[in-house]
Amino acid sequence: MAKKGGSKQKKMNARVDFTPMVDMIMLLVTFFMLCTTLLKPQTMQISMPSDKDDIKDEQRSQAKASESITILIAGEERLFYFRGKPEEAAQNLKETQYGKDGIRKVLMEMNVAALAKVEQLKKEFETRDINEESKKEYNDRLSEIRSGKGTPTVIIKAADEATFENLIQVLDEMNICSIGKYVIDKFADSDKALLEPKGVKFAQN
Repeated sequence: MAKKGGSKQKKMNARVDFTPMVDMIMLLVTFFMLCTTLLKPQTMQISMPSDKDDIKDEQRSQAKASESITILIAGEERLFYFRGKPEEAAQNLKETQYGKDGIRKVLMEMNVAALAKVEQLKKEFETRDINEESKKEYNDRLSEIRSGKGTPTVIIKAADEATFENLIQVLDEMNICSIGKYVIDKFADSDKALLEPKGVKFAQN
């Protein structure tokens, strides 16, 4: 004889065990803490014009003509440079491009001797133990080579139409080409007048 009321289903107790998740979270936290500790911020040294009183105006504004180059960063990814004195800019102005086949090639041709010394320095320290003392010695000697006699002096000028990325690209070339003497100067009206005949457009003030 069948039982009245039918059979009752056994209720299943749905429960999610989060205990393994705690272990996973701890592993992730440890991983990110270690990565953050190991990553050291890298900074680029930027040389700015000196304002010391004992430096004459002529010394502050002029560099040896054969060793100086002015880079003009315009809008629309256009890049110009001229070597020598600003008075001779109209005759020496040339357009180039970003990267190894452009401004990098120009800078490397001007800094051949220093680049050779840097390569020798790298080979010398390849066989030496890496410690704080050797790192300091390497950086001191590298800085001395980059700012030594005969190395080019670079003046960088960025127009308002240029992007921040354009400026960073040019600053990267200073490091790649082992140039230690460079300044970021104001883009003047004379620079605009120099580039306007080349078809460079500037916003009206």
